[in-house]
Amino acid sequence: MRRIFSRTVLRLQLRESWIIFFILGIIMMNFPFLHIFNKTVTILGFPLMFIYLTAGWAFSIFVIYIFMRAFTSPHTHPDEKIDP
Repeated sequence: MRRIFSRTVLRLQLRESWIIFFILGIIMMNFPFLHIFNKTVTILGFPLMFIYLTAGWAFSIFVIYIFMRAFTSPHTHPDEKIDP
């Protein structure tokens, strides 16, 4: 029963985290943030807007990777014995 409860809590926390990061992604792609980074400044020859969008894209892929690793990995309690 304890194992079922911990899995359920973990999945609920993952679901809430998915929602939070989805909303954060939507906010980052709206006017205030895009306007902040839409400058003529270049870093290493790349426009600031390009770096902002590329970094946001890479960060979103990293977050999805972390969530999928947490969702698909077997979760066991430290007190439980794993049978081969």
